[in-house]
Amino acid sequence: MDADPVRKRSMTLAGHRTSISLEDVFWDALQDIATERDITITALIREIDEARGITALSQSLRAYALNWYRGKARA
Repeated sequence: MDADPVRKRSMTLAGHRTSISLEDVFWDALQDIATERDITITALIREIDEARGITALSQSLRAYALNWYRGKARA
């Protein structure tokens, strides 16, 4: 199994520019979640950013995506 490449994207969160590095599979998952929730991926990331506390943003995004799909699997 080949490693999924890490992609960096820049956006503005909380009034400042930031770069986020995630594997493609997580970018795809976040886009799917945002689409299902009928919001933009930026709005989704903003929500996660505001709720994350001291955890690194990329870690919070990965955990959010994993927990989203785990919840769907249990339903």
